[in-house]
Amino acid sequence: MTWNHRSLSILAVASAVLAACASGFTTVAPEPPQQYSRLGKATGSDCGSLGILATAYYAIPLGLNSRVENAYKNAVASVPGATGLVDVTFQEDWYWWLIGTARCVTVSGEAIK
Repeated sequence: MTWNHRSLSILAVASAVLAACASGFTTVAPEPPQQYSRLGKATGSDCGSLGILATAYYAIPLGLNSRVENAYKNAVASVPGATGLVDVTFQEDWYWWLIGTARCVTVSGEAIK
């Protein structure tokens, strides 16, 4: 089988489309201070979706990259006066909806000031 220019062009475009999405590591929360006071349990969640095409081709992210950061912010905001969290747990759930999947993150921990 010989590769002509058209075949190579199609292969290049397909490779570019499939490899176009990427993100790096993100620090969600700063280190807690040396001394802090505990304010109580805090919980927050946020969701994003992946989809808009047929099941085998879910490739359009909708709010996926910011859901962990938003869940953390929502958890801190759930306790008045809180500035951060310690003893943090992270849970991710997903469910299927007609043209995509929803990915939900719940962040729980002890609120601090």
